[in-house]
This record gives sequence, C-alpha cells and structure tokens, in this order.
Amino acid sequence: MSDDRKNRPVPTGRLERLFGLGAMAGSIGARMAFSSARQLLSGKPPRLGELVLAPANALRVAEQLSHLRGAAMKLGQLLSMDAGQILPDEWSTILSRLQANASPMPTRQLEQQLSLQWGPSWRDRFDHFAMTPIAAASIGQVHRARTRAGRDLAIKVQYPGIAASIDSDLDNIVSLLRLSRLVPAAVSLDAVVKEARRQLQQEANYIYEADQIRWYAKLVADDPTVLLPEVYGDLTGQSVLAMSFIESEPIDWLIARPQAERNRIAERLIRLTLQEVFVFGVIQSDPNFANFRYQPISGRLVLLDFGATRSIPAELTGKLRELLRAALTGDTARQRSAMLDIGYFEPQQYRLAELAVDLLAMGMDNVMASPLFDFVTADLPRRARDRALASGFSADLWSIPPIDTLFVHRKIGGMYLLASRLGAKIDMRALLDEFAAPQASLVVR
Repeated sequence: MSDDRKNRPVPTGRLERLFGLGAMAGSIGARMAFSSARQLLSGKPPRLGELVLAPANALRVAEQLSHLRGAAMKLGQLLSMDAGQILPDEWSTILSRLQANASPMPTRQLEQQLSLQWGPSWRDRFDHFAMTPIAAASIGQVHRARTRAGRDLAIKVQYPGIAASIDSDLDNIVSLLRLSRLVPAAVSLDAVVKEARRQLQQEANYIYEADQIRWYAKLVADDPTVLLPEVYGDLTGQSVLAMSFIESEPIDWLIARPQAERNRIAERLIRLTLQEVFVFGVIQSDPNFANFRYQPISGRLVLLDFGATRSIPAELTGKLRELLRAALTGDTARQRSAMLDIGYFEPQQYRLAELAVDLLAMGMDNVMASPLFDFVTADLPRRARDRALASGFSADLWSIPPIDTLFVHRKIGGMYLLASRLGAKIDMRALLDEFAAPQASLVVR
C-alpha cells in the first residue's frame, strides 16, 4: 500500500463515512457474485460461507475500517482478536493489523490537532517530536516526543472528527446489521447502542482516560508484575494525552518465548481480569491485544489504553461470584438460578436457559479435566459456536443480558483469545477457586 493511500485524511462527515461502509459492503458483494459465477461455470455449486469469508474480503474489510477509524474500526478490532477460533485463520491474520495499525492521519491534520490543543507555538515545548506515529489505532495515534525538560513521552493524538462521528458510525453499523439480518428484527438493540455510544464518547475524552489511568495505577501500585504509564497533566487535554514512554514489545511476541514465560504472563492477565471483576470493581473493558505489552528486561506486563474503563456494580459482582461457585460445584439447578438472577434470560426462555447451562458445563468440564487447562486444544470458542448454531436461531434463543455483563464478557473473551494466541497452559481450577471464595470488600472509589 502506498504512503498516499496509508495517509488518507480521516473522513469526518456522516455521508462520507456511510459511503465508506457501503463501498466496503458493495465490494464484498461484487466479489461474492463474481466468485459464485465462476464456481457455477466450473460445475460447482456456490457455497455462501466460503464466499463471505474469502481472504480477499478480509483484506477489503481491513483496509476500509483502517481508513474510517473510530467506532467502525472498533468492530474490526473485536473481529481481529478471534485468533482463528471462529473466523478462518486468514481473516484473523489480515484483521490483526487493525489492533494498532490504522491509517495514520496526514501531517496537516496532525498539526491542526496539536495546534488546537497546545497553540500554534506548540513545537517550542519539545526538543523532538516524531511526526511519524509509533502506533495508530481506532480513536487516535501515538507519537514519541521529548520535552525541553527531558521527559520521554508517548503522546496520543485523537483523529479529527472522531468524537462527532460516533453517533453516525453506530447508526450505520446497526443499519448494516439489520439489513444483513444478522440480528433478528424482533431484538431491540437500543440499550446496547446507547451504552456503546456512551462508552465510545468516554474513550474519545482523553481527560477522562487520564483520570482512569491514575485510578487504576493506585489499584496495582504494590504489584511488581504490572506497569502503567505516568500521565502528564500539563500536556493533556480533551484530544491529546501525554504519558511517559515505556520501552516494551507487543504482547503476542511472547509466542516465541519459552512455555513457562508464556504461561506466567497469560496467568497474570487472567488473574488481573478476575481481580477487576471480583476485587477492584472496575474493569478495563477493551481487550484489544495492542493494549497489553511486555517488558522483557523486567518481566512485567505493561497496561495501556484506559478509555474503556468502567465500574462494575457490587450487586453484579456478588451474582457473578454465585454463578462461579455453582459452576465449580457442577450444580446445574443453582447455575440456572444464578443466570436467571443475573438476567441472562427470562423465566419463560427454557431453550435459552438449557443452552446457557449446557455451554457453561462444557467449559467447566474442560477446566476440571486436567491440572493444566490448555487454551489451544480446548478450542472452546469454536465448540461453543457450533453448539449454539446447532440449536438454531429462533427468537427464543435471543436475549440481551444486562449491559454491564456484556462488557465483562468482552474482557473475559478477549483474555481467553489472547491466552490461546500465546499457547498458554494454566491451572484454571486453582484460579477460579481462589476468586470464588469470599473476598474482602470491593475497593470503593
């Protein structure tokens, strides 16, 4: 891809962004039609699944979402974490570029953003400011800089118009979901869209993120296994976030390291997620792999990007602990009751309740089967998908649980996929037993 193509301006208007999504869908449709015709001419019946999931379509999706950034790219990042568990390996490989590799904004847009935040003489603050980003993600891109006082910084600069595009992106995505019939017409997405809008607006507010970094840093201040950047408030504003630069490497580079090291980091990631749910009462809900890095010199886990941090109600924490205890004892009646109490289904949704308990039992059987849970061979996401598909897509199998649980599931699912990517083997039974036990009071903010 040429530099001109990589550095296209961020589209800011609703129609422009809708056209981008529509062009992506149209391109995929055209490829499908061409491939279908070619298969027919060769005497083979077209197979819709193979046509939709063709690697060429993954490449088109990655390119367009990388250009759009914002909420649209967030969707692609969620798909990219699949790690071949559900989507074909080619899709996971191609979409993985979305984790921290959006199209960077042109220099002109970057300078405009910095001038808006720091004024026209902003360069006077720095000995050096690298105009080429070291990372470019869905909401903003990150630059390396050194201040006159010698502070080594990582500075996140928000793309122009991203905050204003959140509403239109969500509306466009929901429209595409409805048109594609991926979500039944009878299922209301209003609550999910409302919460997604609130979450993305928070992520686009770098002052909010700075506060979350400071708070989370206090929670893990005494933990020698994790490291967070320091926030510099004098350079931070609504669309620019200044942090200390931490030398580290992408988390998935650990796949080349010894099994024991991969196991240790994966165990720490999962333990941290359980701490968030059952101890901290606050969760960094965006499990994008780019938000987790590794510092080989210290062996520490580096945590980045806290715009998606959200509080978990103490009541939900108690209900989730009850469900965990029921799962560990294999008491299906107790599991069903706990799930109903959380709100995973309504009392009359018998088939959904049966499927939910069945899927939980499938996972726990694997956890109990051996001392070390192998995240690769267990293949739970694919097996769960197959089990759900075998049950059909009737309306009684659709239910949207309380919003807070969706964000908890998002983080847990992301950590499972990351542990799979690392090929980890962990004593999950011991971990779950530890957090199922009565805990001290939640940390109160």
